[in-house]
Amino acid sequence: MNFRPFLFFVVATFSILYGACKHEVHALSTPPAAKGKYPDAVAKIMETKCAVSGCHNEASYQISGGGLRMDSWEHLFNGGNTGAAIVPFNVENSSLLYFTNAWEAFGLIPPDNMKMPYGGPPLSQEEYLTLRNWVMEGAPDANNNVPFGSDAATRQKIYLTMQGCDLVAVIDAEKKVVMHYIQVGKTAGIENPHCIRVSNDGRFAYVSFLGGEYIQKIDTETDQIVDEMHVGVGSWNVFQLSPDGKQMLLSDWRPAPNGKVVLINTETMQIVNQFSGLQYPHGIANNADFTTFFITAQYGNVVYKLSLSPTPGIKQVKIDNQPLSFSAGKRDPHEITMTPDFSKYFLTCEFSNEVRVMDANADTLIKVISVGIKPQEMAISKSRPYIFITCMEDDAAVGFRGSVYAINYNTYEAVRIDAPFYQPHGIAIDDVNSVFYVASRNASQDGPAPHHSASCAGRNGYYHTFDLTTFQRQPRRYEVGVEPYSADVRFK
Repeated sequence: MNFRPFLFFVVATFSILYGACKHEVHALSTPPAAKGKYPDAVAKIMETKCAVSGCHNEASYQISGGGLRMDSWEHLFNGGNTGAAIVPFNVENSSLLYFTNAWEAFGLIPPDNMKMPYGGPPLSQEEYLTLRNWVMEGAPDANNNVPFGSDAATRQKIYLTMQGCDLVAVIDAEKKVVMHYIQVGKTAGIENPHCIRVSNDGRFAYVSFLGGEYIQKIDTETDQIVDEMHVGVGSWNVFQLSPDGKQMLLSDWRPAPNGKVVLINTETMQIVNQFSGLQYPHGIANNADFTTFFITAQYGNVVYKLSLSPTPGIKQVKIDNQPLSFSAGKRDPHEITMTPDFSKYFLTCEFSNEVRVMDANADTLIKVISVGIKPQEMAISKSRPYIFITCMEDDAAVGFRGSVYAINYNTYEAVRIDAPFYQPHGIAIDDVNSVFYVASRNASQDGPAPHHSASCAGRNGYYHTFDLTTFQRQPRRYEVGVEPYSADVRFK
């Protein structure tokens, strides 16, 4: 059995399941009043070993239970202060199973001072296997209802790639916790899922890989991979989907002559055209009818303008008044986002620490906006006139690194948002619920240290949620896997 992804959750759940629980040993015999919709065998364990006085019951969970309430099935899947303790159908990533495990045959065993139940005897093997099998079957309630199983066609979700471990986290927008993990990639090695995008109708999500040769297609109702296509050797970075979801333009981030973009039919999953000879093509934006594209050359001061009609061709657009250059250390445009009316686009320039606003028709510079250090990803709201930018290496409070800027795309007014980030990168806006998500990579050794290192190498990352109207951070920090990188929301 592969226990590699299981390690990601140790830090989060340590604080939930161990650090906060300080009840007395005799309290283990004090059950809550009702089994709370658990199946009978699971209810017995929860009532006598977990949801006890001074820990995870209604009276104590906020103060000494790390925000994780376990006296009812419904409350368990709200998670705790640092995220989900159980992910349905996913034994390896359900950290409750780590902290209650006492047998090497079932995976890693926690140190003695982390074992749960805290202060009491461990679960029997029979009890442990009851929990394990229950999670494997989806952690259903007494009536066989699986958590997050309803409203599959309409449930709002956020998709987040784990670039360090070939997983995609699926976040439930209502509870804001991870509801599923999708294993992606084709080989046993790490293929680094890089970019994820969801079609405008919310029906499919697509994933590209830095170290793989495939594009994979996910059904967002089932969260299963339903199709894939071989795109060959490359460094497959960013892609953009057409408004109708039937086409994709994908960048191969390599120097010329190998650097290119490919046009893909997402219904047949076939390449229909490609344009080669580009220098480190990266971010992509498009016009309204998906016939003109703006593609950042990662290094230098150039954006490629690719036209498919009426006359196919590629134009090199300078983003400043300096000589044209493809050398690193100029502006180095990283990502690009089009405004809703398609009249202008915003560029994050990671070397010069600025956002540049360009006229999409005249190919001229409109505005330069100073932001934090190493601006990276952008997300644009459809309900408010703001573009949000992650600045991955910006100065921050001791122990943290990075910031987010919110720029009004009409007035160009910029607001800096500070939070306990560490190398924030992926960002997604849930306009439906007026929330935005920011994922911190936490890749540096100076970042918040996880209690265990993951076998796929690296540190646990995490995400925060923010109110889209006030920009205020919501209290929880949700821990996830290694290198949370790219994020998108299901329904825009």
